Amino acid sequence: MRPLVRTAALNGYVELSRSLGMDPQLSMEGVGLDAAALTLQDRWISGAAVARLLAVSAAESGLEDFGLRMSEFRRLGSLGPISIALREEPDVRSGLELLLHHEHMYNEALHARLSEREGLATLKVGLDFGEALETRQATELAVGAFHLVLRMFLGPQWLPLSVYFAHDAPADRGTHQRVFGPAVEFGREFSGINFRASDLDSPNTTSDPLLRNYARQYIEAVAVPRDTGTVDQVRELIEVLLPTGRCSVDRIARSLNVDRRSVHRRLARSGETFSSLVNSVRVQLAEQFVVNPSRSLTEISDLLGFSTASAFSRWFREQFGRSPREWRSRATTGSDLTRPDPR
Repeated sequence: MRPLVRTAALNGYVELSRSLGMDPQLSMEGVGLDAAALTLQDRWISGAAVARLLAVSAAESGLEDFGLRMSEFRRLGSLGPISIALREEPDVRSGLELLLHHEHMYNEALHARLSEREGLATLKVGLDFGEALETRQATELAVGAFHLVLRMFLGPQWLPLSVYFAHDAPADRGTHQRVFGPAVEFGREFSGINFRASDLDSPNTTSDPLLRNYARQYIEAVAVPRDTGTVDQVRELIEVLLPTGRCSVDRIARSLNVDRRSVHRRLARSGETFSSLVNSVRVQLAEQFVVNPSRSLTEISDLLGFSTASAFSRWFREQFGRSPREWRSRATTGSDLTRPDPR
């Protein structure tokens, strides 16, 4: 089943499109979305269609920062019911943990994770729509939305240490620097936000401890459970092991201190298999790496764990409908990178 997102993900789309002289209803119909659905914030729509809409709108408007501009229209309520609990969390750390734990409640395509090391906190933001398509605009919208949440806790003057994007830089970085500050870097290994780990312990001065208990009870009552613990752990291990050429279910089982049958069984409960996760991670990383001309295709083949460059090329064509070289060429010229649904 392809991931869905709440219609609130498109908050601000109509306003931004009209301000640019575009017809939002016509654009939405072009990707199979109903503009009337935007009046129902809790309705679920195709995540892939939303990503296509943002990409098409960026091309039509001529604005490479269309998705980021849309993020400026976001409000806390765009997250849906979880925003009630988020507003009452006592500090930044608990707020982010709540968002990441319940991310499937507002965006099933979103895969974000928080890590800390040597005084640095890193929030990595990934998107998986179940198919290969252009995600530049959707990624910038997601990173921009997380940035707004952090500023809600830390104040409007707060700036991250750096903001990374896996895609290449736009011709005009003005909007990025206005939103994030001067430390924005492109062509990196991931998309996300780096900030001081000490910021995680900053208190939420507007939080009411009494209301927090009620808000938490409400969220637990309406939350749809998702058994993703093992899935997320396996996905992270796959990313680490792929470049070594030794990514196997046995190695991952040893890392998790279980046997391989337990890994297969836990993944099955979430509707996944080891092979499906390996392929999903490869697709996500390939989209990032291939459009970056600083990496050779042979290097990318190694990073994705293929034994030969020819094996990588065959796999890439099966997944994306074009060779890696053709895909890179189209990305360089700004051509449509969306591939037909293999189903």
